[in-house]
Amino acid sequence: MVSIASVGSWITENSGLLIEQMIQHLNIALTSLFFGIILWVPAGLLIRRNDRAAEMLLGTAGIILTIPSLALLSLLIPIVGIGVPSAIVALTLYSALPIARNTYVGLTNVDPAMIEAGRGLGMTERQLLLRVRVPLALSVIMTGIRQAAVLLVAITTVAAFFGAGGLGDSIFAGIRLNNPNQVIGAALFISSIAIVIDSGLYGVQKILPGTRGQNI
Repeated sequence: MVSIASVGSWITENSGLLIEQMIQHLNIALTSLFFGIILWVPAGLLIRRNDRAAEMLLGTAGIILTIPSLALLSLLIPIVGIGVPSAIVALTLYSALPIARNTYVGLTNVDPAMIEAGRGLGMTERQLLLRVRVPLALSVIMTGIRQAAVLLVAITTVAAFFGAGGLGDSIFAGIRLNNPNQVIGAALFISSIAIVIDSGLYGVQKILPGTRGQNI
């Protein structure tokens, strides 16, 4: 029978294993988020002035996000192998839609009056981008990054099925052993990781230039 006490007892007895798997889980999710940021934020910058390119990139990213993670990881095995590499590639692809879309939306919805004011001060297009558009879009961009972070923490669980490690190992083991305490205990750790990362990124978002006072 499952109870708070039995789940807590399992977590206590297996705390060492859970910490080890949590580190693996964080390594995969945060590495994927890092690659997602350095790939998809610049992509959002590039497509902001080309509606056709924006439709193609965001449409493709949307299609990728609809592919079940088990299927995408299976497709990547012949290309990058099994384990952590395939997990990171798949998760980086999954991060494309929230990060690129929010970057694009944030940059294209900057108040035109602010742009005209910058032009009136003699700013070049590059200066307008770096000093006006990006600072004003940071809150929306950070929201996309936070969405991607939570998504990646969740999908990293499935990557354990392909030898990537992480807390998914405990969940799959609990399913095989018919041990709901193990499944719930590991799931609680995964949820906690997602909440902590989202809260941390929100803290960063609040102190960035142009985002103070915004509660997105």
